[in-house]
Amino acid sequence: MNTFEFSSRPDKKELDESLLFSPKFDADGLITAVAIDSETNEPLMLAYMNEESLKLTLEKGEAVYFSRSRQEIWHKGATSGHTQIVHEIRTDCDQDALILIVTQQGAGACHTGRRSCFYRSIKLPSQPVALTLNQDEKTFDPDTVYGKK
Repeated sequence: MNTFEFSSRPDKKELDESLLFSPKFDADGLITAVAIDSETNEPLMLAYMNEESLKLTLEKGEAVYFSRSRQEIWHKGATSGHTQIVHEIRTDCDQDALILIVTQQGAGACHTGRRSCFYRSIKLPSQPVALTLNQDEKTFDPDTVYGKK
């Protein structure tokens, strides 16, 4: 089991300047985490971590998230082989959000077969609000990688 301990949360003013990591998990025990490609700065995915998955990420050096839909720890790439090697973790001023700077192993981060989960943009302005594809090409076949459901 991991030995990482997080600091208790100081008052707001002290928190803004503190160099102690004291993550703020929401009412469900989760914190938002965005994975960004270390070479291209491309956003790859948004996920959530609980205390256990954050500690596992620190221990393994690979991204480990918490699946809200399955209610379980999710080691990114355990099924697909498309792991994320973590180079840096940044937190915002009140430590309730994380950015993981990662090297994406394998063909992609998205379960749809694309490199990034952020493969669409909102077309501005448009009525009704529409999306534009930024990344139509799939980098892997999700049915082959994950099996048909």
